[in-house]
Amino acid sequence: MYGDQDTIRKILTDSGDVWAVVGLSSNEARAAYRVAAVLQRYGKKIVPVHPRAEAVHGEPGYPSLDAIPFDVDVVDVFVNSDLAGAVADEAVAIGAKAVWFQLGVIDEAAHRRTTAAGLDMVMDRCPAIEIKSLR
Repeated sequence: MYGDQDTIRKILTDSGDVWAVVGLSSNEARAAYRVAAVLQRYGKKIVPVHPRAEAVHGEPGYPSLDAIPFDVDVVDVFVNSDLAGAVADEAVAIGAKAVWFQLGVIDEAAHRRTTAAGLDMVMDRCPAIEIKSLR
């Protein structure tokens, strides 16, 4: 398991409400689209991060994490495992408080680097599933 319940709860309830969703586009068939909608319903401000910088769920998009002109609390990662480590490193660089790798996204070296930098991190879990169990 790559996320104990205390860390999951902390990220979902205490780490802040600004969630950059890396890999989020306007493609309604993608899991990122649905998960972002759930996060919004639970009061999170989602920030779409995708090379096309599309607006999604009424929020403007950005092409990269470092292009976001305000603080981000949590970086939710919807990219392949081989690309996820670089995203985690970017999350550290922008001063995020936590990183969340979605179901199937695992990079143990990135987990070690990210937690060593002081961020909370969860891998191979879905916040849309976990947030529902908190209430």
